[in-house]
Amino acid sequence: MTKIKLCGLTRPEDITAANALEPDFVGFVFAPKSRRYVTAEQVKSLRSQLSPAIRAVGVFVDEKPERVAALLEAGIIDLAQLHGREDEGYLARLRALTKKPIIQAFQVKTPTDLERAESSSADCILLDSGAGTGSTFDWSLLKHLRRPYLLAGGLGPDNVARAIQVLHPWGVDVSSGIETGGVKDFHKMAAFVAAVRKEEKV
Repeated sequence: MTKIKLCGLTRPEDITAANALEPDFVGFVFAPKSRRYVTAEQVKSLRSQLSPAIRAVGVFVDEKPERVAALLEAGIIDLAQLHGREDEGYLARLRALTKKPIIQAFQVKTPTDLERAESSSADCILLDSGAGTGSTFDWSLLKHLRRPYLLAGGLGPDNVARAIQVLHPWGVDVSSGIETGGVKDFHKMAAFVAAVRKEEKV
C-alpha cells in the first residue's frame, strides 16, 4: 500500500478532514518563513484533535536539533522531516537526543542529488523538486534508485495515480496540490486520497 502524507495542515478543519480521510501521516510545518508555519502550541492543540491512527510529522528547516528532539520527546510530533542543509553530523546529533524516526528531504535536480539521498542515514528519504515549489521534477532520474522513498513535488489529484504507476514510491506527499486559495481544500484532499487508493486496487 502506498503511504499517504497530507502536509502543511494549519486549521482545525484540516484535522477534521484528515480524520475523515485517514492518511498515514499529516505534516505540520515549523519553518517560520513558510506561509504554512504553525507554532508548537498550535500543533499541540491540532494534534489533540487528530486520530491516534494518523502519525504527525514535524517539518523543519535548519532547526536546532535540541528543539526538534524536544518536540518529538514531548509527543507533539511522531517523526521529524528535515528540509534544510542538515548533514550526517546533524543527524548524529539528533539521534543522540531522540530515537524517533527521521525523514530527510532532498531536492532532486541531478543524479548526484540521488546519490546523496541514497546514502543518507535517515530512516526515510523524501524526494522533492524544491522547498515547496509545487512543481514536479524529472521522474526519470529515479529509475535506478534502490531505496524506498516518499515522492513529493507538484503532486495532486490529477497526477498522483500516474506517479504511482510509473515510480511505485513507498509513499506520496502533497501540500499545495490539495489547496485552493492557499488553504487546504477538503474536496481536493479527498480526491487525492481516493486517487491513491484506487490505484492500489488496480
